[in-house]
Amino acid sequence: MKYGLIAGNGRFPILALESARKLGHEVVVVAIREEAWPEVEALGSRCYWISLGQLGRLVEILKDEGIREIVMAGQVKHARIFSSIRPDWRLLQILLSLPEKNTDSLIFGVARFLESQGIQLTDSTALLKPLLADEGPMTRRKPTRDEQADIEYGRRIAQALAGFDVGQSVAVSQRACVALEAMEGTDAMLRRAADLANGKPLTLVKVSTRRKHLLFDVPVIGLDSIRVMRETGTTAAALDAGRTLILDRDETLQAADEARIAIAGYLPEDQGMLHPEAN
Repeated sequence: MKYGLIAGNGRFPILALESARKLGHEVVVVAIREEAWPEVEALGSRCYWISLGQLGRLVEILKDEGIREIVMAGQVKHARIFSSIRPDWRLLQILLSLPEKNTDSLIFGVARFLESQGIQLTDSTALLKPLLADEGPMTRRKPTRDEQADIEYGRRIAQALAGFDVGQSVAVSQRACVALEAMEGTDAMLRRAADLANGKPLTLVKVSTRRKHLLFDVPVIGLDSIRVMRETGTTAAALDAGRTLILDRDETLQAADEARIAIAGYLPEDQGMLHPEAN
């Protein structure tokens, strides 16, 4: 199978490309110059570098390569999308037609345009299903009763936040919402929350947006996330099962165990919610 991969930053595109290579798929990489790591260049059959906003060039590459299916892998910072982007005329037309200036609207607009060109955007986790969060506790330590109470409260807040396509995470301490994620990302949100919490332990709640697909903007945690959690006194994390990628899964969960951080998966809102047994 031959397909295209639009690479943003982080480990997600690298892991997807390594998995595709093992499965024998031919992958043409279109790397976002402002975001992608240089390592992606060696992992695809070919690699093209484009800047944010070059939608016309993207379509030209995909058509020249005969690609009809693409995946988006890796983050493009929300702040960069709406502050640093220099749109070509094709993207400018889409931007001018958006009813709301958020990431969902923009990427759906791009997806509709690609479809009109015979190019289908497909599930961004297609090659990484084993890395999706499980339902229930994934670390040796389960959430305590206090952490579980914070999780239940935080999930209500985070699901409402995600419904507006603003952010995917909240930081909670003692049933109080300390910080909401916006364009700054989860790590910066946790650091801000730690400043506000004055040494009180934090619980991180991360949910997927209220959509039925995983085409883009999939929640991700990894080793860097665990380091930031340790730094900020975040003792537990709740993730949407089946919709959150745990990059370098074994190493990440081992690092969480060593830090005594509890990580648990919960069914997304539309599928019910599991309550892991508290310690």
